[in-house]
Amino acid sequence: MYHATLYYKESEYNGMELHGLARTLQSWSTISEGRQLHVAFLKTGILNYSVTVANRLLQLYTRCGFLRDASHLFDEMPSTNSFSWNTLVQAHLNSGHTHNAFHLFNAMPHKTHFSWNMVVSSFAKSGHLQLAYSLFNAMPSKNHLVWNSIIHSYSRHGHPGKALFLFKRMNSDPAQIMYRDAFVLATVLGACADLLALNCGKQVHARVFVDGLGLDLDRVLCSSLINLYGKCGDLDGAARVISSVREVDEFSLSALISGYANAGRMREARRVFDIKVDPCVVLWNSIISGYVSNGEEMEAVNLFSAMLRNGVKGDVSTVANILSAGSGLLVVELVRQMHAYGFKAGATHDIVVASALIDAYSKCQSPCEACRLFSELKTYDTILLNTMITVYSNCGRIEDAKWIFNTMPRKTLISWNSILVGLTQNACPSEALDVFCQMNKLDLKMDKFSFASVISACASKSSLELGEQVFGKAITIGLDSDQIISTSLVDFYCKCGFVKIGRKVFDGMVKTDEVSWNTMLMGYAANGHGIEALTLFSEMRYCGVKPSAITFTGVLSACDHCGLVEEGRYLFHTMKHNYNINPGIEHYSCMVDLFARAGCFEEAMDLMAEMPFQADANMWLSVLRGCIAHGNKIIGKTAAEQIIQLDPENSGAYIQLSNILASSGDWEGSALVRELMRDKHVPKIPGCSWADC
Repeated sequence: MYHATLYYKESEYNGMELHGLARTLQSWSTISEGRQLHVAFLKTGILNYSVTVANRLLQLYTRCGFLRDASHLFDEMPSTNSFSWNTLVQAHLNSGHTHNAFHLFNAMPHKTHFSWNMVVSSFAKSGHLQLAYSLFNAMPSKNHLVWNSIIHSYSRHGHPGKALFLFKRMNSDPAQIMYRDAFVLATVLGACADLLALNCGKQVHARVFVDGLGLDLDRVLCSSLINLYGKCGDLDGAARVISSVREVDEFSLSALISGYANAGRMREARRVFDIKVDPCVVLWNSIISGYVSNGEEMEAVNLFSAMLRNGVKGDVSTVANILSAGSGLLVVELVRQMHAYGFKAGATHDIVVASALIDAYSKCQSPCEACRLFSELKTYDTILLNTMITVYSNCGRIEDAKWIFNTMPRKTLISWNSILVGLTQNACPSEALDVFCQMNKLDLKMDKFSFASVISACASKSSLELGEQVFGKAITIGLDSDQIISTSLVDFYCKCGFVKIGRKVFDGMVKTDEVSWNTMLMGYAANGHGIEALTLFSEMRYCGVKPSAITFTGVLSACDHCGLVEEGRYLFHTMKHNYNINPGIEHYSCMVDLFARAGCFEEAMDLMAEMPFQADANMWLSVLRGCIAHGNKIIGKTAAEQIIQLDPENSGAYIQLSNILASSGDWEGSALVRELMRDKHVPKIPGCSWADC
């Protein structure tokens, strides 16, 4: 075809042949053909007098993604036009070479409307908002495309206020009002919804009617209006919009369902959902999400089952919603089933679903499955990595948590707070303080969770001076009255032994919750103030705060430390029968230790026998200590034997058993125990003391 003509002399080309050659180039798409043509064009000199052919070759290079070849060709062209410049600028923009595109645009001798629209829209969409805005202001004239692009980009990139400002600016210029169309009005309504600016949104709604768009709303405008009224809590306004539309589309119904759900009005949300005879997956997701966010997880699961029975396939949002339901219900089997469903649907490698899965496994006390899933993923985002820092910290893998934090390409405040909490929980208070100092040097904006974690780290180190310095910094940014920080401060002073100061902070709290009360209770218990703990427990119930399992751990621990046997018996009974709280191993441990200290060995042994789980080495150690104190050699021997069986490395159990046998006159048995200890290479732990120097 045209390959033969490439070797003609340039004088042999006529206009028709060049036009045909240009059209042929436009249809080609392989780089090898393009390079062969380029060489031939250079030999025959076509590029010297046909800008059209050169532009088509330039397009071929950019279309195939060979930007370097395109740039070389552009530099070789003896003459260029606006099409040449626009083609190369657009190629740089599409390749993400922002700086090169901007440099080329500035060098353009003649900028057309297309040139301006292209660079402003591209920079705006890619998030280079300041650069886009400066170019937007420099434009000699603006059309509806560039107005829509700049307003939509500010709204989409989390700057709804700036989007509204630009919309007002557009309306203030009579020459620009003509560009106010349905798309830009829908964008601005979304910005009003994000700002919860109902009055401003109503003004935009009025504009819809002024512009003649209100009589026959398109579905984008309709759903945007419903979303506005729903988010701002004006559900009657949302219902009026629905009633004014001849045919309601599913996106508008979805927005209304979400509005009712956000207001906690699930009955109305369900009524709207039931209007649709054959709802699509968007509507199913809206109603399921509503039930999950309102704490009705079982209803969400039931709806998901109904959705599958109706033959509707779930998407990424469906899987994420049901995983949230599984987290709320703490049903790991449901999480596993959704994992399998998501895998079959090809959704498990979606970052949102992966994050939801990992979070669900973690909350359902299955961190190993969360870690296994994370190891299979190939892509991550900051939210997922933050979740994994928490997961690794909760299962004691603090080194893995630190590795993720240190290698993260982008850290948010949640990332810093997650590692702070993890280090504090895993007995690394010094490292937590180092992280806090690093945050301070980087001048990062800290919140209440940052300060609460660091105050807890100071409490672990019993570092009174440092803790008070951290609290002083919290005061300077106005967080001194925050409930979470005040609760951490109560814990801090109690762990440092200043219980009275801790109680003073507690009494000064404007608002308290179960966590605050439990913290003060545990403070009293740990410092041996049993009577004060019981008094506080009575105050707590009088104030209407419902005790939890943690509350009873604190108050039973206080009884244990102070030898309050009768009070402990009563509280243990109250916990089970008045508050329907099933005792955990920590509650049984407190009671066994309390009975053993008081010499009530029969009650201690009976309680251990009736427990729904096996007694651990620490529980038998409590019995052993009581036996030594009260001289009960028979039960003491049993306890020591049980400890050796459960914890063969426990040197104390061997020594106590040897001593019990020796004091009973069984010298041979005593010697055998010590010989067994030597044979198993169990070292005797030397005594030591601790002081804060």
